[in-house]
Amino acid sequence: MKLHFTGVTDPGLIRPTNQDAYYTDPQGRFFIVADGMGGHAGGEQASRIATQEIYKYLLENWNSSKGSPQLLQEALLQANEAILQDQHHHPERADMGTTAVVVMFRTGEPACSAHVGDSRLYRFRDSQLEQLTEDHTWIARALKMGDINSEEARIHPFRHVLSRCLGREDLHEVEVQQLDVKPGDRLLLCSDGLTEELADEKIASYLQQSPSIEKAATSLVEAAKQQGGHDNITVVIVAID
Repeated sequence: MKLHFTGVTDPGLIRPTNQDAYYTDPQGRFFIVADGMGGHAGGEQASRIATQEIYKYLLENWNSSKGSPQLLQEALLQANEAILQDQHHHPERADMGTTAVVVMFRTGEPACSAHVGDSRLYRFRDSQLEQLTEDHTWIARALKMGDINSEEARIHPFRHVLSRCLGREDLHEVEVQQLDVKPGDRLLLCSDGLTEELADEKIASYLQQSPSIEKAATSLVEAAKQQGGHDNITVVIVAID
């Protein structure tokens, strides 16, 4: 498969700094979005550490005999350990953490993804947008159990409370899945600064109408800002051709 990709990040209109981070491998092997939390310095540091550690681990082990799911699992757990170590050495950042969503394409293996937290992975196919990841939040769990409905979940005051993130000692396993992708698909990795402002239907319309993925990415960020831009916004789009 031939991949075309782009990424955009923006602090939004309210936050003074950008605690999001992303990475697009120049060779199209893997893509990362992370959304930090834990105060100004902590959030920026956590997302930066996660992105760098995942990138470093995947590069160092790319040609190993380990399969893609194992590589992704180990890469995110390595990032988790690095954040814990930083917390230990810098007590002022003890409450920092970050989400992470990663997509990997390895020759001879199915595409694969891993995620922790509420940064999301979507697939846009045949004009339909499908969320491929499940948010690791208490609200997502309540929604799945039928305790609340989707409209209540969207405005619930506790919707940002994560049940899982990088930077926790009790994180011992990461959710990894094989991806069904084919030519014509578009994969969207994003932080919740996008999905808090734009409903899935609106996101799909920008992916459908934009003449290029570069235009789609910038249009999505600008649309999120027009809706309030209350959080940092990061968008990575991978086109499979």
